[in-house]
Amino acid sequence: MNRSFWNALCLATSTALILSACGRSNPVPARGSSAGPPAATASPITEPTPVVTQSGAEMVYLPGGTFIMGSSDGNPDEAPPHPVTVSSFLMDKFEVTQEMFAKVQLPNPSHWQDNPRNPVERVRWRDAKAYCNERSRLEGLKPCYNEKTEAWDCDEAADGYRLPTEAEWEYACRAGTTGPYDFGDAAKLRQYAWFQENSEERTHPVGQKKPNRWGLYDLYGNVCEWCEDVYSPTYYHVSPALDPLGPPSPGKDVKRVLRGGSWKATAGMARATFRQGQRTGDTDACFYTDFCGFRCVRRATAGELQALIASAR
Repeated sequence: MNRSFWNALCLATSTALILSACGRSNPVPARGSSAGPPAATASPITEPTPVVTQSGAEMVYLPGGTFIMGSSDGNPDEAPPHPVTVSSFLMDKFEVTQEMFAKVQLPNPSHWQDNPRNPVERVRWRDAKAYCNERSRLEGLKPCYNEKTEAWDCDEAADGYRLPTEAEWEYACRAGTTGPYDFGDAAKLRQYAWFQENSEERTHPVGQKKPNRWGLYDLYGNVCEWCEDVYSPTYYHVSPALDPLGPPSPGKDVKRVLRGGSWKATAGMARATFRQGQRTGDTDACFYTDFCGFRCVRRATAGELQALIASAR
């Protein structure tokens, strides 16, 4: 390991100790949760836990924590490795499928429509946000995105669905590990992902490969996944340590972050720290990027979480 990694790791440990001394320990409670004392019958949930939402979507609750984001062994935009703390959140167990997209009555833009369990692809960044809002309305939640603004600004305080931040995505993909893949050696990638070497140049139904350690499927392949953040190759040099949201939007011709491998990705592009920026396609009448998909996240109060866990049993 090089000196920069160990320096970052020491800083992460110091950050966690400081948070603990202030009464905020790892895992980190969800933003927007009640400040009052927990119910006497409710035990803190400290492990990744599967839940089922009101609309039937399968998600995993991920307790927040601190990890080292980025890598000094990858591309220049993955450096420097730096400590990041993320708050607790729920993340879709699978990439959003075509049947899930149809459930909120949005037109299916996908190239491969021969199986409703295929991930939706050729989906513009704004269309992914439209799905998040419609799914929120379906469950009686407050939509996160303001559809009246040009960039569909995100209300972080809303309890509805949204795209993950880049930090949330990498935290979930790493699943408490520090290597490029949470399962170890790249030789095992075929067991966990549809990528260039085994995909037959197309997508496949979600959930057919092994999940990562936290029970999340297809993070390393099938389709790349939109994140909320604006892409900047130098953002890690100035990223805040707590719940980073990415750089401000420069306005027009914005690239947004895509994370994860896809059916056409090499093994190197499927690494947990690999980053790429992609134009959103929002103003492109012919958006044919058939390797772009997404999954949703949201915050939940302690009471909501207990109810969701109970419904999954």
